[in-house]
Amino acid sequence: MRSSLTLLALVATTVFLTAQTGGATVTYVAADKVAAALAAGGPLVTQTDLLVQGSHRNGAGQVEVHDKQTDVFYVVDGEATLITGGTMVDGKVTTPGQWLGTSINGGKTQKIAKGDVVVIPAGVPHWFKEVPKSVSYFVVKVLK
Repeated sequence: MRSSLTLLALVATTVFLTAQTGGATVTYVAADKVAAALAAGGPLVTQTDLLVQGSHRNGAGQVEVHDKQTDVFYVVDGEATLITGGTMVDGKVTTPGQWLGTSINGGKTQKIAKGDVVVIPAGVPHWFKEVPKSVSYFVVKVLK
């Protein structure tokens, strides 16, 4: 029940944000494409004001900072340790507005698991520091 309510809240937030920006496009993504994106990672919806993608991790990642994208994560399976905030170490621009680094000094450590939602505002460093087995999640990127 909690998982269904969380997913409903995520979808409602996405719809609300799209309505505010004047987006009039309705997009349907079939279950097989969603499952494939969650298994291997990949885009599901690409619009001018938002992106929706499935993501899957089997291990830790690099620190990320997005200058103009707010990330909304919805965990559908697995668990991870996510570090947010603090200061990125050895950050380098990889594409315009996107930074990657090696670690975070300071920040908040949060264990995340199935059913959790995390909203990371643009400009905030974030890092999947530990992924014990695997984690699958949706990412909604709201573009400024």
